[in-house]
Parts: sequence; C-alpha cells; structure tokens
Amino acid sequence: MFFGKPLFFFISIQKGRKPVMKYFDAHIHFFPDNLAEKALTRLSQVCGCPYYTGGTREDTVKKLTAWGCEGGMAYHIATNQKQQSSVNLFASQSQEGNIYCFGSVFPGAENALEELHRMKELGLHGVKLHPDYQEFLVKEEAAMAIYEEGEKLGLPMAFHTGRDPYSPQLVHCHPKSLGEIADCFPKLTIIAAHMGGMELPQEAAEYLAGKKNVYFDTAFASHFLNPQQLEELIRLHGPERVLFATDCPWSTVPAEKELLEATGLSAAEKEAIACRNAEELFEIQI
Repeated sequence: MFFGKPLFFFISIQKGRKPVMKYFDAHIHFFPDNLAEKALTRLSQVCGCPYYTGGTREDTVKKLTAWGCEGGMAYHIATNQKQQSSVNLFASQSQEGNIYCFGSVFPGAENALEELHRMKELGLHGVKLHPDYQEFLVKEEAAMAIYEEGEKLGLPMAFHTGRDPYSPQLVHCHPKSLGEIADCFPKLTIIAAHMGGMELPQEAAEYLAGKKNVYFDTAFASHFLNPQQLEELIRLHGPERVLFATDCPWSTVPAEKELLEATGLSAAEKEAIACRNAEELFEIQI
C-alpha cells in the first residue's frame, strides 16, 4: 500500500517568533447569494454529505480566514450549455483579494471553444470540468476538442477524478482515461482532483502518478485516505506537483490540514504543497 500527506509550512525568520504556516486552499466552491442555500441543500441530500459553509462567497471567505487559510481557488461548474456565460461572469466578478477562480464550459455546447477564449479574456485561471455533474465521459469527442483548445490557450484544466456520490455507479473520469488524455495533450496542465481519483488511489498510482503535466490536489482526501496512504501517493507522484485543497464546503481546512501534518514529509515538501506549488502554478502571490 502507499499514500501519505502533504502540508505547508512557511517559516518566519523573525527572531523570537515561532514558525508561521501558510495554507492556500486550491479547491473550493461557492455560489451566487440567491442560489447558495438551495444548491447546498439539494447537493447535500443527493450526495449524503454534510456541508460546512453557507455556500456564499462572503461566508466561504470568513470560514477560510477563521481556519487560518490565506485564500482559495474557487471552481465553478456550468451544468448545462446555457449556464456557461453567467457562470464565467460570476467567476470573474468573484476574483478579488485572495480569492481566485476557474470558470467552466459545457462539453457539447456549440460555443464551448469560443467560451474558452472568453474565459481567457476575463482573466480566469483555468477551466473546471465535472464529468459527473455535466454528464459526459472524459474521452468523448466533444470533450477532446475542449482539451485541444485549452492546451493552445494555456488554460489549466481541473477534473473531478474518481468516484462521486452524485453518480456512484459510473466513474465518468477514471484515472486511466485521464492518464491517456494527459499523454495525448502533453502541454495541457491537468489538475486531477482528489489525489488523482476519489476512492481510487491504487488506480491513481498506476495511471497518473509521475506524469509531468498532471497535478494532484488533496481535496476531500481525509475522507478516503490515511496519512500513510497519502504520503506514499504523494511520493509516487512528486510533492512538487501536489496542491493543498479541501473541496470546501464539503470538507474543511482543519480536517485536510490534520491529515497533511500527520505524514512524514519534510517541512520543505509540506510547504510546497500547502502554498508554494499553487503560487507557481497559478502565478499568484500568497
């Protein structure tokens, strides 16, 4: 078996002060104020998962701050063709202070490729694809066109990878399929959320670990990995390509941070995961 956990320690060298640990949550979700309560209630009922924020940007920022987190990358999802424009506008308007955003396109939409260019112009940091919520398999022809265009534009693409309680009987993004996509598009930066495969760590290790254009994130990892497993998976992939993340509101910074801190990674490796890798990948300063 394998797996383990990353964490981030920023060392303050001011004399007489204890080391300061900075964390940046590279995978969070929030919704427009008028939709937040309804969206969280529905998703929680369907998936059987509790939630830990009110679902709005304001409450999410408050929670992140209270948990000692420096900020976050918000992933937004267009669950149908008509949502693309409004979802991406909301994402662009939500980028302020220490909150950054990925937008989304809907595979199969007639204007999906055009929308990718618009996202680039809006200053969004990448594209979020959730094959379960968007009801597509990652190797479908329409999706491949999106990857090709995203590669040309230099837009990172984040995937929900592995199982999802929303669609438990069908894995829409299997680590093997995503590994094949990574090979087909070597200049496309891929973020394979949930350590390369929610509830599929063995498959993540076999098909994704070590690929140079793939990042893993730790979102929700405390729910399906122990510290030893997390650490081994990180070492197989390389701590320089792992991002600290929670999947907030479905998990919390303290829960995922505790998992990271329980691993045997070095302080430098934990620091890279907790913050430095995100700074380099997203070209931000935390």
